[in-house]
Amino acid sequence: MAQIIGLPKLSPTMEEGVLVRWVKAEGDSIEPGDLIAEVETDKANMDFALEDEGVLLKFLVEAGSTIKLGAPVLILGEAGEDISELIAEAKSQLVSTPLATTAPATTAVPASAPAVANSPAVATPSGTRLLASPLAKTLAIELGIDLRTIAGSGPGGRIVERDVRAVIESSSVQAQETHDAAPRQVPATAEVSPTALAVIPPGPLSVPGNDGQYVDKPLSNMRRTIAERLTAAKRDIPHFRLTTSFEAGPLLAFRKRLNELMGGKGRVTVNDLLIKGIALALRRVPDANVAYTGEAIRYFTQVHVGVAVALERGLMTPVVRNADLKGLGVISSEVKDLVDKAKGRQLKAHEITGSTFTISNLGMFGIDSFDAIINAPEGAILAVGRIVRQPIFDDEGKIGMGQRMSMTMSCDHRVIDGAVGARFLDELVELLESPESLAL
Repeated sequence: MAQIIGLPKLSPTMEEGVLVRWVKAEGDSIEPGDLIAEVETDKANMDFALEDEGVLLKFLVEAGSTIKLGAPVLILGEAGEDISELIAEAKSQLVSTPLATTAPATTAVPASAPAVANSPAVATPSGTRLLASPLAKTLAIELGIDLRTIAGSGPGGRIVERDVRAVIESSSVQAQETHDAAPRQVPATAEVSPTALAVIPPGPLSVPGNDGQYVDKPLSNMRRTIAERLTAAKRDIPHFRLTTSFEAGPLLAFRKRLNELMGGKGRVTVNDLLIKGIALALRRVPDANVAYTGEAIRYFTQVHVGVAVALERGLMTPVVRNADLKGLGVISSEVKDLVDKAKGRQLKAHEITGSTFTISNLGMFGIDSFDAIINAPEGAILAVGRIVRQPIFDDEGKIGMGQRMSMTMSCDHRVIDGAVGARFLDELVELLESPESLAL
């Protein structure tokens, strides 16, 4: 019997997704577990598979559409079934659970305001299907641009990434030219489009209600999810922090020798060494490799290290699985691959879930030390600062120059006590100050 299939929750934080592409075609027969589509969520591209068997009778959404969680996406059944009633039902469901709009609706914008609405051509008349690539739609959402105001330069008038970026550049030039000509004020009674505000740089332009002192840019799906998760973690997890430092000179010398031995086959970073050190320290102190479930303390039997990666659109945490069992060359290669995927929005669900401990390193940005918010439901996160040259005393009491690196461990006090956190950091420092042990 035919049935409507809705968009499932493909990741823990997913509220909506962009249907990147259909892998199957209408009329195809499928078996349980078959992949039918690829969906981009707030953090990565996820595989959409069905657990039912049957024939894909009707696709209810097109590739590139942004879909709310649970919204109808296809009709599955047996070949030859009458699905006219189901199609009507799906349409009514889409009214009550609408597709997420690809861009905010625009209101009237004064003719003098250099905004996206002044684009030279309106690409999509009312009632006409919008042709735009998934990347163009995603970029438009993040930048607050109405795709209906853009003329596409792709095949068949399809809007592509360069078209969206051209509108931003054109709007910025217009805003600058107007600013250079003369300061101006928007009348208090005028309505200004949220889309227009998203691309007008701060300047003499006054916006009703704020006198031109700020510009609001709508939250992207990723930034909204980050805000919600970090707010919950900060509110619900009783954080306490432990800070230590260690002599990083031996670690740097070991890294240099290791890269020389590897030649051109790869480049191990300080962060790769820290990941391996964390993994081995968690093996030595398994009480730190835990999570709070509400009913119990969960002790993980494997060590999966999450690596915080800063992107223009937000923060992602891909996972190095079984890091304690992998060599430094493998870890280095994996991290590089995961970071490249994160930048290209190509991470899959298994590559961003399941971490048992996270490292956040801001040393490359010149930060000496900082506190990090725990990546729930993990029990701890390690914040790493830069290496600082400073005077130190050697074992004989003589003063010399050292290279110190600071580390701050944020712990969930419900599952990790101060003594446990201190033991973990002590083991980690021992490993990092005797770095040959990381290669064993």
